[in-house]
Amino acid sequence: MTINELQDEVIEEFSDFSDWMDKYQYLIDLGNEQQPLDDKYKTESNLIDGCQSRVWLQADLTDGKIELTAESDALIVKGIIALLIRVLSGHTPSEILDADLYFIDRIGLKEHLSPTRSNGLLAMIKQIRLYALAFKTKEEV
Repeated sequence: MTINELQDEVIEEFSDFSDWMDKYQYLIDLGNEQQPLDDKYKTESNLIDGCQSRVWLQADLTDGKIELTAESDALIVKGIIALLIRVLSGHTPSEILDADLYFIDRIGLKEHLSPTRSNGLLAMIKQIRLYALAFKTKEEV
């Protein structure tokens, strides 16, 4: 599936909930379903700067596609990173760099996060894009 198809799928799922408490619960459920990050990746270098809670993000390039894995010590943040992984993991660096992540606004996520969580969301996206840029640059060399 393309990044946009995955985003549309997420938007569709969130449209099933009218109440934000249900959406938060869904985010928590998504985070809980995520595979735990291997302890060897829970390093200082994998911690995302700018997040209030601790978020570790690991990116690997496999057959030209970026595979993302992550974990957080906060339940909602774990769900947010699970959404980002679902939409972006398994795509090429160029696809990730060119992606317009419209699903965040369409599901109302940014407006329902505290300012610190919103900053954390932006930091997670920035880090994923930095990994994509680094992998893309490496491929071009």
